[in-house]
Amino acid sequence: MRIAFLGTPEVAVPSLDALVATDDIEIAAVLCNPDRPRGRRGRPQPPPVKVAADAHGLEVWQPNRPREVLDDLRALDLDACAVVAYGALLPADVLAAGGRGFVNLHFSLLPRWRGAAPVQHTLRAGDEVTGVTTFVLDEGMDTGPVLRRVEVPVAPRERTGALLTRLAVLGAPVLVDSLAALHAGEVPEPQPAEGATLAPKITPDDVRIDLSRPAVEVDRLVRSADPAPGAHTTFRGERLKVFDAPPLDRAAATLALDAVEGAPLPGTVLAVDRAGVVVACGEGVVRLTEVQPAGKPRMAAADFANGARIEVGERLAGDSDDG
Repeated sequence: MRIAFLGTPEVAVPSLDALVATDDIEIAAVLCNPDRPRGRRGRPQPPPVKVAADAHGLEVWQPNRPREVLDDLRALDLDACAVVAYGALLPADVLAAGGRGFVNLHFSLLPRWRGAAPVQHTLRAGDEVTGVTTFVLDEGMDTGPVLRRVEVPVAPRERTGALLTRLAVLGAPVLVDSLAALHAGEVPEPQPAEGATLAPKITPDDVRIDLSRPAVEVDRLVRSADPAPGAHTTFRGERLKVFDAPPLDRAAATLALDAVEGAPLPGTVLAVDRAGVVVACGEGVVRLTEVQPAGKPRMAAADFANGARIEVGERLAGDSDDG
């Protein structure tokens, strides 16, 4: 089977490696996004898929838009294409150049969480089960017919980085199997109409922490934004990213709330100890254990509290006043 591979970030590399290791698959070309400036000096850096493809001795194309290489794709005379987090929509004429079709590996159980950020939305919603889906691309947003679904549980307090890595490894052999099935003539099944949800790209504004929400929701938001873009609030007028904020159990939360006078506003610091900073939410209490102050690296919240000399009664901003 002669294919092209389309992918850009690190999560696409396990699938590329698995396809390279499959004897009856020939990768005629690898497409990924152009090199982008990174780091403080802004020097262009190759995406992870390009690095991996170069290591395998594969030909790499980096068009700004897929149509720029349409004639080249047609000339490859492909049997099919594989897609994992490529990062650009493929128009109809490009899709028509992919032989039997472009098989996409998606990190959710479609039709739930169609879009660019399925893992982040999975965690934020508190889903207990997720998985991977392979389907044949059409012109819609993750609406094409399905070849395979593999379900897995979400681990307790799992974070986007860890879950995405786990699904990338899980999905690599599923993608190989799906390509073989399509090549052998298997007909993919249309997605059901019911149960569809959208998972648009996450921006920093989407992960501003609203401490008037229940503690369990704050925890989900924080974990969904790790490692990027990082959930955030403000403290003393400056942005503070939060990377770990486990809820206290009911007994511990009650003790923390009873230790202060009156009913504390959401965001109020209830305690500062070696384990972190205890903060009131609209319902329940969280303990900040890992944070990142503006202009500084990630650090233990206890270290931040000691350096900033945080006092009980100070308040982290909620969503309504987190300008």
